[in-house]
Amino acid sequence: MKHSGVSPLYAAITLGSNSFNMLVAQTRAGKPTVVAKYKRKVRLAEGIGADGVLCPEVFDRGLDCLQMFSQMLDHEGVSRDNIAVIATATLRSISNADAFCEAALPILGQPIEIISGLREAELIYQGMVATTVGEGRRLVIDIGGASTEFIIGDGNKVLLKTSLPMGCVTFKDKFFNSFPFQQLDFDAAQSQVETALGDYRRRLTDYGWHCVVGASGTVQSVVELLNDRGVSATITPAVLADLRGEVLAQTDVSLRDIRGLHSERAPTFAAGLAILSALFNLLDIQSLNLSGGALREGVLHQLAQRVLAA
Repeated sequence: MKHSGVSPLYAAITLGSNSFNMLVAQTRAGKPTVVAKYKRKVRLAEGIGADGVLCPEVFDRGLDCLQMFSQMLDHEGVSRDNIAVIATATLRSISNADAFCEAALPILGQPIEIISGLREAELIYQGMVATTVGEGRRLVIDIGGASTEFIIGDGNKVLLKTSLPMGCVTFKDKFFNSFPFQQLDFDAAQSQVETALGDYRRRLTDYGWHCVVGASGTVQSVVELLNDRGVSATITPAVLADLRGEVLAQTDVSLRDIRGLHSERAPTFAAGLAILSALFNLLDIQSLNLSGGALREGVLHQLAQRVLAA
């Protein structure tokens, strides 16, 4: 299906450590309007070996998803000149990233740009501001597959940004790799979060904020679950404590008895919940709401400007 209109179609592709995403959009009334979304849980970070090499199976899994994206670009009628491909933590860290990028180039027709953690934080903030109602100083937290970004900003201005090496896929492999899960697993994860935060814990709290916004996967999975149960979508310490209790009470690794939890989110749910709970404790967060957008929306807005200027 091709979309007619004044603005050409363009696509933002983000290769995260947990999910690969593609947003196809068109500029309408001066703003990017998403006309199609594609997503696959590739769980790239699962394939990082002790030697820092991405294993062949997961390497191919990533390329297979890009083949699907390529077919969808043709299906939607998107010119390869109007796409941006951005990669984050896993491709930043693996030693065979160049090989992956080389293999992906003929599939997508555009090179993959591997961005730094700070650039990722900036784009997440831009995506949040463009899609989320609110004002005042905000702390934005984005728990990804292998990294977590923290941004404090006011309006369009970023005051502090950082990216730390902790995520729901890497924590799953380290702390939640044997079932049944135990309180000890959550405690060990919190200890690791505290270590990873280091001096940033004081820097973040010194800046302070009016409200906290969560972007992407982990926060989204909790909010989806709350929505499914018909309760407030605001995440609080009590909500997290209840969910932790539910995780610990599970008798099956699929966590299928947790009402409202999507099966594709289940494998990394406990690990993501552990990171989020630890951040609530360590940063004394009382409530958090889901942002309207994050990295992919930030990339999309940047791409929209580029397409418009072309």
